[in-house]
Amino acid sequence: MDKQAKLLSSRLFLKLRQVEVVLNRSVLTWREADKERKRSSGISEAAHGRSVQVCEIVAVGRTEDGDDKRTRKSRKEAKRHSQLYPCAFTVSFVMRTRQHQWRCSEVTFHCNDQELCNQWVRVTNEQLSLLTNRPKSLLVYINPFGGKRRGKRIYEQKVAPVFRRAGISTDVIVTERANHARDHLKTEASLDKCDGVVCVGGDGMFSEILHGLVSRTQTDHGVDENQPDAELVSCSLRIGIIPAGSTDCVCFATVGANDPVTSALHIIVGDSQPMDVCSVHHDDIFLRYSVSLLGYGFYGDLMTDSERKRWLGPARYDLSGVKTFLSHNYYKGTVSFLPAEGNLGNPKDKLQCRSGCRICQHKPSSKDQHSEMSDKKEKSPKV
Repeated sequence: MDKQAKLLSSRLFLKLRQVEVVLNRSVLTWREADKERKRSSGISEAAHGRSVQVCEIVAVGRTEDGDDKRTRKSRKEAKRHSQLYPCAFTVSFVMRTRQHQWRCSEVTFHCNDQELCNQWVRVTNEQLSLLTNRPKSLLVYINPFGGKRRGKRIYEQKVAPVFRRAGISTDVIVTERANHARDHLKTEASLDKCDGVVCVGGDGMFSEILHGLVSRTQTDHGVDENQPDAELVSCSLRIGIIPAGSTDCVCFATVGANDPVTSALHIIVGDSQPMDVCSVHHDDIFLRYSVSLLGYGFYGDLMTDSERKRWLGPARYDLSGVKTFLSHNYYKGTVSFLPAEGNLGNPKDKLQCRSGCRICQHKPSSKDQHSEMSDKKEKSPKV
């Protein structure tokens, strides 16, 4: 594969060491420039190098005096160094840690040329502006009552600072009652001015956002939700989830962790995970939408009883589960389904799911491909 052309290449200083910093359209790399020192120390070149994907850079900006944190031991050296190289810029980027968690790390480069410093900031930000999947404006709904009632504090202390660093403007609404977010999205929200909707809460809050956004989309496109055979219109806006609930199942299923900072960084870099949405009807009347789970009978009774015990936090599910089990209720029902044709998965977005089952992993054989080509020939109009 051909190497990409360098957009910028300079010798800068990082923590009193001179480094060679290179930027191309996809990667920012830096490594120590003093090779003689590396040979004498016996440390390999790879140990002193680092690379960051441009798509995982959160922000780039000039570093003002006092922004570069130093320990007491190196304060004198840092002061002397800043006098020699007074110009600096900081790159904030995604750093992966354990168990699917992300953190926002940063690196500060120094030089003595103000024009060079400004050039690095300008060119890097130009590359970030080409990433069109990144949001610039978000509508945020916070549920202050979900989980352990820490939704507002989680957003203000952990999420909002990261959004500000990335230059994302937000319109924040703190919900005051059940279905407040759903009703606001369906009737009042100005969706043309935002690039996405973020919910701070648990699975119930996500359900509110989902129902409000999907219903608003169907209304705008003239789709009757009460018609079971109606084809739903996909939402153009994405939903971001900041976990602050009791279980956060949907967040776990999409991100792999229920960590607020991790979710915020996924939102910033524009990551997305397609999800199927199904509608539930009864006698040609729309009931609700479902994404992760649709329960009947035991699960419905459990959830109804647990809602009366929200003050217990996550423990309410265990208590309500035991209580519902000991009630010995039974439920009748019939499940009808249409078997799938063939053994191949055909997602609309052409992306494989993450479950690892054989359906998406199956590679069509030459016989399958020949059969598909024959079908296409039969379906094509004859002249």
